Amino acid sequence: MKIDNTLLIKLEKLSSLKISDEKREGVIQQLSEIVSFVENLNELDLNAEEITFTTLSGGTPFRDDEAHVNPKIIETILAHAPHHENGFFVVPKIIE
Repeated sequence: MKIDNTLLIKLEKLSSLKISDEKREGVIQQLSEIVSFVENLNELDLNAEEITFTTLSGGTPFRDDEAHVNPKIIETILAHAPHHENGFFVVPKIIE
């Protein structure tokens, strides 16, 4: 894939970023290097490799999911909220 000014303009629009004119060539060069590196991965032959989801033998160990409530933390967080009531944030209604 070739990175050019047209593609960079599309990426700017999608990412809501503005790249200054003096940095455009540098960004195009960096993106081209990244894409070139990723394209190298397509050359790997992985047909003989086993699909894995973890590198840990026996899977990922689980821990007990226990809730810990610290009233001081709740008070501190709610103290910074513009509006709160009964331990919850109060926000404007957005769905009619």
